[in-house]
Amino acid sequence: MSNNSYEVVIIGGGVCGTALLYVLSNYTNVKRVALIEKEADVALVNSFTNSNSQTLHFGDIETNYTLAKAEKVNAGASLVKNYLLTKDSQQEIYTKYHKMVLGVGVEQIEQLKARYQQFKSLFPDLKLLERAEIAAKEPKVLLDRPEDQEIVALYTDEGYTVDFNRLAKSFVANSGQNTEAKIDLLFNTKVKQISKQEQGYQIKISDQTITSKAIVVAAGAHSLLFAKSLGYGLDYALLSVAGSFYFAPQFLNGKVYTVQREKLPFAAIHGDPEVHDRAIARFGPTAKVLPMLERHHYGSMIEYFQTAGLSVKAVLSFAKILSDPTIFKYIALNFIYDFPIIGKRLFIKEVSKIIPSIKLKDLTYAKGYGGVRPQVVNLNTQALEMGEAKITGERIIFNITPSPGASTCLQNALEDTIRLIDFLGEGYQFKRQQFLDDLSTNSEQWVMSNEQ
Repeated sequence: MSNNSYEVVIIGGGVCGTALLYVLSNYTNVKRVALIEKEADVALVNSFTNSNSQTLHFGDIETNYTLAKAEKVNAGASLVKNYLLTKDSQQEIYTKYHKMVLGVGVEQIEQLKARYQQFKSLFPDLKLLERAEIAAKEPKVLLDRPEDQEIVALYTDEGYTVDFNRLAKSFVANSGQNTEAKIDLLFNTKVKQISKQEQGYQIKISDQTITSKAIVVAAGAHSLLFAKSLGYGLDYALLSVAGSFYFAPQFLNGKVYTVQREKLPFAAIHGDPEVHDRAIARFGPTAKVLPMLERHHYGSMIEYFQTAGLSVKAVLSFAKILSDPTIFKYIALNFIYDFPIIGKRLFIKEVSKIIPSIKLKDLTYAKGYGGVRPQVVNLNTQALEMGEAKITGERIIFNITPSPGASTCLQNALEDTIRLIDFLGEGYQFKRQQFLDDLSTNSEQWVMSNEQ
């Protein structure tokens, strides 16, 4: 095999691309792997420390998760958790905090009580806290809250705040250990074109052309652009939702969530201590629709319209989605949250649901924070497709977004590795059980959930 020929090429060096590199290079007999990243290092876009909510989601307090989804997400997030506990003894990648979701008023309280009964067998550490117990854990949540306001919380000590940039770097540092895999890391390298060949693919990059038997495109919103260039995903478009945050002093001891709003696919407002500095609380995310594939990169607007298309089907699909009164009001309000002066005055109403005593002077807009979460639009059904967005073609996989994001990066890598070994064919092996044994206390649960 020549120096510019590979068995697998991974396009995109975020936490999902690097997780795949880790699994592929340590648990298979694939010998030649390349990771292509357009930035100067891994995880500098949506996986960067400032670009996401830094949360490892298990499904225990995420009130928009069904029990079935929580089972799968919990198994996937547990892989990441056990990787952290195994590889990060100094806690340089993560900080452990408690977490809770607040139920305020009769309707939300009944919802959380019912959820507790349904979910407690899956999450044995989950507790239902009454007012006094909430005050003991999070005093500022009850400070200045009306005494006659009914409130409960679902609570667990198992909360992990993760620096996904550092996690991606750890995946790279621990790739190819004790194996014969040769890994090429191609940074500052843009993929200009992918073309199908008889035995795989040809990839034109910045200064050369390479070939690969199989490809995984893990480039976020750009993945759909690459897919369409090869004739895949033509019935999809993207609604790019940008999340922003506000900073406040140390009001919280852990993560505090609010109940997810019905019909909205976007995250409910929550407060989190920063991963490396508990003295800073971060509130958000807001959800602003922007016509770009990458936050703060206005050159990606052209690529967005290439991806979304300006067809009648695309225009009608966006119009139908955004004409829903609940979604339209939410998106319009979230767009204003980023405005100077007025944005903070409106956003504080959301934060006060968590911290009633917060004052306007306590909030500071987190300039430069937040990334883009692509929401896939099905042009045939004219609806948002929730959850994981993945397109599988002939010896190629396009990961637009996992569900829920970086929390399932290792599970996503596991599933893609299974597909890659199938693509590569006879002679290639994946030590799946060893991987599960090394990193999962829930390996049997994962196997069962994926065999159903």
